[in-house]
Amino acid sequence: MVKHEDKVRIYIGTYTKTGSKGIYTLTLDNSNGKLEDLKVAGELDNPTYVTLDNKNNRLFAVAKEGANGGVASFSINTETGELTFINSQVSPGASACHVSMNNDKDYLFSANYHTGEVRSYSVNEGGVLSNPISVKIHEGSGPNKDRQEKAHVHFVELTPDEKNLFAVDLGIDKVVSYSVDNGSLVYDSDTTITLPAGSGPRHLTFHPSMNFAYLLSELSSEVFVLEKSDDDNSYKIKQQISALPENFDGESIAAAIHLSPDGKFLYTSNRGHDSIAVFSVDSNSGEVELKAITPVGGKGPRDFDLDPTGKFIVAANQDTDNLTLFSIDKVTGLLTKLEQEISIPTPVCVKFL
Repeated sequence: MVKHEDKVRIYIGTYTKTGSKGIYTLTLDNSNGKLEDLKVAGELDNPTYVTLDNKNNRLFAVAKEGANGGVASFSINTETGELTFINSQVSPGASACHVSMNNDKDYLFSANYHTGEVRSYSVNEGGVLSNPISVKIHEGSGPNKDRQEKAHVHFVELTPDEKNLFAVDLGIDKVVSYSVDNGSLVYDSDTTITLPAGSGPRHLTFHPSMNFAYLLSELSSEVFVLEKSDDDNSYKIKQQISALPENFDGESIAAAIHLSPDGKFLYTSNRGHDSIAVFSVDSNSGEVELKAITPVGGKGPRDFDLDPTGKFIVAANQDTDNLTLFSIDKVTGLLTKLEQEISIPTPVCVKFL
């Protein structure tokens, strides 16, 4: 008999230009590795990335409203998974591409690829988003004329101590750092990180127990192991390693990067090679070793996520309109593709509740 606690809810952000209705939800049964009950959770234009407030049962998404773009807030029905709109904050132009929150879930941060902006918002007890507290606009460019003609902020995340917000900018090859005070952002040059020219940094993740961060570069498809200083939130590059096969000479760009809950394994997705790379993480040095590269079972794996137990990965294949499911060997970190696939229009983001 399947227990209720064996089922975990998933939310999928999508592009809505090819038939999607917005944000979808489904469940994963941890007892048998089955994806079930796919349905529309909330209708919204181009909610390509979402983040979850598990404490208060809320979801925050990037949003498009006509000619305006920004972010939106929803409450979650814990029984059905359905979303109820709370409010949005939008302005003329493109919507954001990434959102994240602080641990107390009272501030939201957004990255806007098209405008090169970082914004912060407060969230009140009812889940209502404020007007922006801070708006920071990046300037500069990189050597890639097609992708680095200007700043392109792709990701924002607070450092583990929440003193700084790291804004990963693909266009200028930097992780721009801001000190954070009650949601207000102030540029911090001392903890800003410069990456190799043309690498195109995209996303990063922090190790759950060691002083390391792991950054994925989209244009060069590399993992950078970043080691934290003992004195502040400055990081230096300790290791640089490809996420593609050694002899691969085709076109591929990297997308998502995630650590296993125990921090023993690192996973990245490759679009073009259409695979997930598996790395082991050294428990002392923090450096990684490539162990395997697994076909993802679709094209354009834009994002993926590990379930809270670390037993499964769900990957969103944007170009083939499907989700694929993998089991994870907890000892080796290696992936086994399971038979089940779920059809969903233009999936982009995967988040477990």
